[in-house]
Amino acid sequence: MPRNRSSFGRWLEHFSTRATQITGSTVGFSLAVLLIIAWLVSGPLFGFSNTWQLVINTATTVVTFLMVFLIQRSQNKESLAVQLKLNELVASKGGASNRLIDIEDLSEAELRVLHTHFRRLVEMSRRETDLTRSHSIEEAQTRHSEKLRAGAGKPRASTSDD
Repeated sequence: MPRNRSSFGRWLEHFSTRATQITGSTVGFSLAVLLIIAWLVSGPLFGFSNTWQLVINTATTVVTFLMVFLIQRSQNKESLAVQLKLNELVASKGGASNRLIDIEDLSEAELRVLHTHFRRLVEMSRRETDLTRSHSIEEAQTRHSEKLRAGAGKPRASTSDD
């Protein structure tokens, strides 16, 4: 029995992928427009009756209901693929903070804390002329502190940031 579920799962995956491709294509949009035109043209044949209106209302409701799930599935799959690619880049980059791997699993409060840390990094990098100098929050803070210590004995030029 697990084999049937597996083959059914594969079939369902293939079907939803194809449905996403078709409905998101020019052909899919063209078919939808043609269907609406056919419905409008058939109006006089059915005397613009309540049944005629009910047909399009029911069809659009069913299609909308199914499309919500299809779009969500597509977005979930694409989001996961992007997250995996980003995780690979973070994991492979020396000097990058591994805390960012699987960051999407953090709570909103934890994400706000990290956002605050990165805002500090942005503030420090705005003062830099070379944008490639800092790679992580920790490294940026260390370099910033070293610059302050190194420049402690030198006269400092006044800037508009002071």
